[in-house]
Amino acid sequence: MKQDKQIQENIHQQLLSDIQLLIIEAKQSAAIAVNATMSLLYWRIGKRLNDEILHNKRAEYGEELVIGISKKLTVEYGTGFSEKNLRRMCQFAEIYPDEEIVVSLIRQLSWTHLIALFPMSDPIKRDFYIQMCILERWSVRQLRDRINSMLFERTAISRKPEETIEHDLKALRENRETSPDLVFRDPYMLDFLGLSDQYSEKDLESAIIVELQRFIIELGQDFAFIARQKRITVDN
Repeated sequence: MKQDKQIQENIHQQLLSDIQLLIIEAKQSAAIAVNATMSLLYWRIGKRLNDEILHNKRAEYGEELVIGISKKLTVEYGTGFSEKNLRRMCQFAEIYPDEEIVVSLIRQLSWTHLIALFPMSDPIKRDFYIQMCILERWSVRQLRDRINSMLFERTAISRKPEETIEHDLKALRENRETSPDLVFRDPYMLDFLGLSDQYSEKDLESAIIVELQRFIIELGQDFAFIARQKRITVDN
């Protein structure tokens, strides 16, 4: 009897977990859909403003137009349509004039991700961060950290010819294929380890292992930290 009750409780717990997962997935899908819709709206607003400014061919007219439109939209729809944000929308449409590319992009990156990428003038460098962000599922904070730490400049691929970089990024974009040049970095940024300016190889190893152990423990009971060093034999 007690065993039957335990089985029943396990079934109920599994059912609850399944339903919770369905709810989480639905919320995530809704959030992605809302983000994509808003990002596409921002692109279309930026394109419309750019077209009007270019058609008039007067720089001062463009300034007045953005300021005037912003004031009216902010009153009616809130601070999301501030002058600064309208200029970002114009920048978005200027960087990506093709709506088809924009639709593909906004399915994978949030508007906040995109804002972090706008200041980059080099399209190859920008594409590198976009593809790596999608591949490794960076948060906005992680993306900004990678940009601030000059990740692109530290990868081996940054020292290759543009044609090679474009080829590797295309393979990453279309087939999710990563080349060694996209992975290896020089130097690695290890500020999070809290080491002093001078440290030994042993200090570095210990600090890395402590962080890895802390991370694995945080993952929960399904993961285990086996040993600080473990011999692995390959081909005898």
